[in-house]
Amino acid sequence: MSINYVRYRPDLEQPFPNEEELTRQVVQAMLHANQAVAAKHRHGLRDAHAKSHGVLKGELRVLPNLPEHLAQGLFAEERTYPVILRLSTAPGDLRSDQVPVQRGFAVKVIGAPGPRAVDDGFTTQDFLLVNHPTLPFGNIAEYAKLQGLLEKQPGQSDQTLQRAGFAARTAAKVLEAAHRPLPPAVETLAAANNHILGETFHSMAAVRYGDYVAKISAAPKSSNVKALTGKKIEKRDGESALRRLVADFFGKQDAEYELRAQLCTDVEKMPIEDASKLWPEELSPHQPIAALSFPAQEPYSDERRRYADDVLSFNPWHALEAHRPLGSIMRSRRKAYPRSSDFRHGYNGINEQEPSSLDELPD
Repeated sequence: MSINYVRYRPDLEQPFPNEEELTRQVVQAMLHANQAVAAKHRHGLRDAHAKSHGVLKGELRVLPNLPEHLAQGLFAEERTYPVILRLSTAPGDLRSDQVPVQRGFAVKVIGAPGPRAVDDGFTTQDFLLVNHPTLPFGNIAEYAKLQGLLEKQPGQSDQTLQRAGFAARTAAKVLEAAHRPLPPAVETLAAANNHILGETFHSMAAVRYGDYVAKISAAPKSSNVKALTGKKIEKRDGESALRRLVADFFGKQDAEYELRAQLCTDVEKMPIEDASKLWPEELSPHQPIAALSFPAQEPYSDERRRYADDVLSFNPWHALEAHRPLGSIMRSRRKAYPRSSDFRHGYNGINEQEPSSLDELPD
């Protein structure tokens, strides 16, 4: 069956009313949260995804003989790229792994050729993925509300967040049984607490995909990580359960994930400016575009953790023009992410570096 994919054009993006002021509010809220967490820990952390669980070196292999609609941008031809993967947890603070929140899967592709979305002089392509397909606060106005909530979190205990998560999951079950939509706050807090390596991760927001528009996802491919899907984190695993589980796994095993693109076919049913709307798979399935492979290794040495947590930055605008981030949330991140990175690096007295070789990642 032939599918008509939406062609990329600049006017697919429609600026949100008062977007500049709302972006300013988002940036200011992020800064306040950064300052509170830095004062708490006497160390600057990311405003989101502060806690890492493993940092991996690997490779991205573009699949051969992709059809025209998938052979775009970075994926235009069969090729292998080195990558750095950072596994993380969503809050901008160091929380117990017993708090069920969203997990992150940030991929930095090194040596990506071509014109840049921002003229930054880099040769990297970042894909920031989370184990949830949508962003409940899906436009800049709702996102500004989310940042206000996150600004309060440094003062909340892990126990408070655990209780809030339990209440949200209970509410979500009731609403789903009644076929009613979940309020954004409930959807945000209702995450399950499963083994991070078995999760499927999503860009949530759209990106340009060469001549087209897509959302990107990564799903377990090798049988050993597929076997971890839905495996619960046990209380006995402790507050740093995910770090230990990742280290135990990669101490002995390799892993492979499938990188996929879901191309837009209908801008009304698959909106670009509202990241809260799930793109229906019946309109456009997730299609494989590359394999992500990670050999057995030490994923959390002190040197590697410090490099990934304190030196590196992951930013959706570290991107080729062919994969330009799209929508009001992504546009706000063009300003918010550099501001957060500047605060973190300045507070810690460490220079930010963008790698040009995998050799720069410590063992």
